[in-house]
Amino acid sequence: MTRTLLAAFRAALLICLFVPGSAGATSRIKDLANIEGVRQNQLIGYGLVVGLNGTGDTLNNIPFTKQSLTAMLERLGVNVRGQTLRTGNVAAVMVTANLPPFGTQGTRIDVTVSALGDSKSLQGGVLLVTPLLGADGNVYAVAQGSVAIGGFQAEGEAAKIVRGVPTVGRISNGALIEREIEFTLNKLSQLRMALRNPDFTTAKRIAAAINDFIGVPTAEPLDPGTIGITIPQQYRGNVISLLTEIEQLQVEPDLAAKIVIDERSGIIVMGRDVRVSMVAVAQGNLTVTITESAQVSQPSPFSRGGTTQVVPRTRIGVQEDGKKLALVRDGVSLQQLVDGLNSLGIGPRDMIAILQAIKAAGAIQADIEVM
Repeated sequence: MTRTLLAAFRAALLICLFVPGSAGATSRIKDLANIEGVRQNQLIGYGLVVGLNGTGDTLNNIPFTKQSLTAMLERLGVNVRGQTLRTGNVAAVMVTANLPPFGTQGTRIDVTVSALGDSKSLQGGVLLVTPLLGADGNVYAVAQGSVAIGGFQAEGEAAKIVRGVPTVGRISNGALIEREIEFTLNKLSQLRMALRNPDFTTAKRIAAAINDFIGVPTAEPLDPGTIGITIPQQYRGNVISLLTEIEQLQVEPDLAAKIVIDERSGIIVMGRDVRVSMVAVAQGNLTVTITESAQVSQPSPFSRGGTTQVVPRTRIGVQEDGKKLALVRDGVSLQQLVDGLNSLGIGPRDMIAILQAIKAAGAIQADIEVM
């Protein structure tokens, strides 16, 4: 019997030695940071959508649509200056798109078309050739095509129904890139990584993971949101290979304790590192009920000058649904804090007031952000 217990003990000891401990949640560097310079660029343009079934802009009310239509027809050789235009099949729109990083000439991108005037619907419309400009005023793409919308509108003499937003549509692959943004990534000798959630600890961990992988100190945290990388000699002229290796490294991010509150919708989001000092919490609802009831007052029989009167009667009741004090222990975890507040039987909106009161008392170690 003793030999059996000794063998079992040795087996358990070996299992404890070789089973790894539970690690924290890790993420790829690819999901934590962006490479400076590898980014999208926003484009915008103004154009006309034609072919609408009488749901376009009212030309008498929207002067810019009329001016744009007149200018377009003149460019095509049609002179309508001084003429009365009554078409309802044209709408002025704003066209927006995102130019992807390293987008090449001839590549197609999606565009979004939004009505600018009093158009009722863009259903069935076709966007005419529209240049899309960047922030520097240069044309980077040209859009054209049939507009697809996700809503509709139907109306009659006495009723109308609208589903979705019929004045906003999308053209899949509706724009052609005409100008490229020069960015020679492979020729860089220095790189900068921007953290999506700046934090000192996370920046240091990312730099340490990169240095451990490469074997030489090439990465250095410059501030909580930026990491500078000096391209090693073996990766000069082949930065893409370096980034491919770096972005797959696993790092455990660290964030400050924070509670985010949206008072309009009653949403509360708490971080895992939120801690609370010992505090007692009580919550009660005060209900005031006012009841109005009319009572008829009749005069005495054979009285002189007496009239029937309606006398108001008001009843006021006050009820307080008070809860007992709930004790929240010192340094409790997020789960214990939620369980303690839920034990009071309160809703999200009352919980928001309690969290703000605990913060005002200095008993909660976290930042509270009200959206």
